[in-house]
Amino acid sequence: MELFETWALTLIVFLPLAGVLLLGLVPKANERALKAISLLVTLAAFAVSVGVIFRFDFSGLPYNTYQFEVTETWIGAINANYHLGVDGISLPLLVLSTFIMVLAVIYSWNHWEEPRNPKAFLILMMILATGLNGTFVALDLVLFFIFFEVVLLPMYFMIGIWGDRTPRLIPGFGREVQTRLYAAIKFFLFTLFGSAFMLLGFLALYFESGNSGERTFDIPLLTELGASGAFTGTFAFLVFGAMFLGFAVKVPMWPLHTWLPDAHTAAPTVGSVLLAAIMLKLGSYGFVRISLPILPEEATRWAPAIAILAVIGIIYGSLACLAQTDMKRLIAFSSVGHMGFVMLGIATLTDVGINASIIGMVAHGLITGLLFFLAGSMSHRYHTREMSRLGGNMKLMPVMGGILAFTAMASLGLPGLAGFWGEFMSLIGSYNPLEGLSLGVFRTAMVLGAIGTVLTAAYMLYLLQQVNLGEPGEEWQGREFHDVDRFEATAWVPLIVLIVVIGFYPKVIFNSTTDSVVSLVETAFNAETTASLGRGG
Repeated sequence: MELFETWALTLIVFLPLAGVLLLGLVPKANERALKAISLLVTLAAFAVSVGVIFRFDFSGLPYNTYQFEVTETWIGAINANYHLGVDGISLPLLVLSTFIMVLAVIYSWNHWEEPRNPKAFLILMMILATGLNGTFVALDLVLFFIFFEVVLLPMYFMIGIWGDRTPRLIPGFGREVQTRLYAAIKFFLFTLFGSAFMLLGFLALYFESGNSGERTFDIPLLTELGASGAFTGTFAFLVFGAMFLGFAVKVPMWPLHTWLPDAHTAAPTVGSVLLAAIMLKLGSYGFVRISLPILPEEATRWAPAIAILAVIGIIYGSLACLAQTDMKRLIAFSSVGHMGFVMLGIATLTDVGINASIIGMVAHGLITGLLFFLAGSMSHRYHTREMSRLGGNMKLMPVMGGILAFTAMASLGLPGLAGFWGEFMSLIGSYNPLEGLSLGVFRTAMVLGAIGTVLTAAYMLYLLQQVNLGEPGEEWQGREFHDVDRFEATAWVPLIVLIVVIGFYPKVIFNSTTDSVVSLVETAFNAETTASLGRGG
C-alpha cells in the first residue's frame, strides 16, 4: 500500500502520456487498436483515482496537509520540485477529470468528426488528460504552470482541425474565415494573454519569498508565508491582480469570457465536453488553491469586485442564452452563468461559499458535459443546431429527448439534482460573507443571483420548448432517426446516475471538501486578516 501511495498520483498524471507513446506505435488504419489503447489507459487512470478515494484519510486533516504526496528535486537551480499531492479540495476534481475522460473515449468510439483521423484525435485527448490531471495535483508553481498550459495546444488543434467549417465574417476585417479557425485563434490568444500575467505573478512570489528565507515555488511553503503575512501592500495587490487575469480568463469571468461561446460552438463534440466539464475548472481551482491561501489579505480586498463580476456574468450569461438560436451556443453561454455562481461562492470567502463553488464545479462538469454530448449527437443526426429546425424531437427520438429534458432540469437547479446545491449554497454564502466584507455588496449580489436562477429556468425551458416540443418540421417527414445508441448510452448513463446521487446525497462531495475548506478559511482568513481589512490595510 505504501508503494501505491507513492506512485498513485504520478500514474494518474502520466498514464495518458504513456498512452500517447503506445498510440504513436499503432498504424493509423488500425482503429480498433487505437480505441482499445485509449480506453484502457483512461480506465487505468480512473481506476487509480478510485483507489485514491478508498485510501484517502477523510478524518479532517489541517489545511495545507496533502496526501499521496511525492517530492523530488527537479530543477535545483531555481528550487523547483516535482511536488504532487491531493487534499479534500482537489480530490473531487481529479476524479471528475479521470471519469469524464473515460466517457469521452467511449462516446468517440463511434462518433468521429471530419477529417476522420482517430489516431491524431486520441493522441490529443491523452495529452489533454495529462495536463488536466496534473493541474489538480501539482504543488509547485512551475509544475502547475506547465500542466495548466499543456491543455492549451491540444484544445487549439481539436478546434482548429475538427471544428465547425461554416464560413464566418470577421468584424473589422471584411473577409470570411471558417468558424473553427476564428474560434481556435481567439481561444489561443485569450488564454495565452491570461497565462502571461499569471506567470509574472508566480515569478514575483518566487523572488519575494526569498525575503523570508530560501526562494521557492512550493505552494504549501508559499501558503505558510501568506498566512504569516509575508506578502502585503502594493506587491500583493499587483500579484493578486496578475493571477486574477490568468485564472479569470480560464473560468471564464465576464468580461473575459468572449472566447468561450465561439470555442464551444466551433469545437467538435468531445472537445466541447472536455472544455466545459474539466477545463473551465482550472481557473476556479487556481483561485482556491493558490490565490486565496497565498494572498489572503488581497483576497479580502478583491472579493467584492469578484462578486460583482460574478453576478454580472450570471445575469449576462442568462440573457445571452435567451437570445440564441444555436443549441450549442446557448449551452456555451449557460456556462458563463453557472461559473458565475462558482465565483460568487469563492468571493464570499466562507466555508459555505467555497464548498458551494466546489460542488458547483463538479455538478457543472457532469450536467453541462452531458448537455454538450446531447447537442453533438443531435447535430450528427439532424446536421443542424438551429433550434427552430429541431422542434418535435420527442416524437422522433423520445429517449434522447427525455435525457435532454432531465439534463435541462438539472442545469436550471431543480432540487434533488446536482445543479441545485452549488447555486443554493452560493446564495446562502452571499447573505453572510466573511466578516468585514461589505454586506451591501454581497446581499445585493445574492438578490441578483436569485434573479439569475429564474432566468436560468427561463432559457432552459425555452430550449426544451424549441427542441423537444411541437411537431417535427416538414424536412424530417419520412426520415428515420436512430435514437440513443449503445456507445452514447454507456457514456451518458453514469452521468445521469451521478447527477441524481449528488442531488439527493451531496455528502458524496462534502465528505471530501468540508474539513479542508473549513481549515482553509480558518487558516487564511483569521481574526488578524479581517482586522487588517477593517483598518484598510
